[in-house]
Amino acid sequence: MNPATRTDVGERARLEGSDGLRQLMAGFPTGVGIVTAFDAEARPWGMTCTSLVSVALEPPTLLVCLRSGSPTLGAALSAGEFVVNLLHEGARPTAELFASGAPDRFDRVEWTVPPAAAGPHLRTDAHAVANCAIAHHTTHGDHVVVFAEVRDVLLNPTPAPLLYGLRQYASWPTI
Repeated sequence: MNPATRTDVGERARLEGSDGLRQLMAGFPTGVGIVTAFDAEARPWGMTCTSLVSVALEPPTLLVCLRSGSPTLGAALSAGEFVVNLLHEGARPTAELFASGAPDRFDRVEWTVPPAAAGPHLRTDAHAVANCAIAHHTTHGDHVVVFAEVRDVLLNPTPAPLLYGLRQYASWPTI
């Protein structure tokens, strides 16, 4: 039998729409970041984000997808800039805190604002921090896709990155 015409799919389930997408993306492990920005009153905002990809090296561009109506998105768009804090393996509590939407999340973590920072830096929880300037954004469904040029990156190569997949956190395996 031609493999392209096989109908035997064993134990597989067919899922459609958002349920199918949730299941598909749960099986796609990714790094964990927190996007942070200041609003017009200099209040810090931030949210956990796993929808982050590299777009181009020239100019150095990435994209993040943030929920429409999110205060973090509003702050970033208003300021025209934001920070991507890529979390290390010991920062799971911070990832969960910023995913919870707790209003006091910035009171519960250490953060700094170095000169020329585009938003709060979570340096004790991040293995890499990128200051980004928004180049373009577009709405798609219930999210806004934000393209941003990376101005500079601060690296701490010692801790391993925090990963998320199959609805659980994990560390980069040691070899």
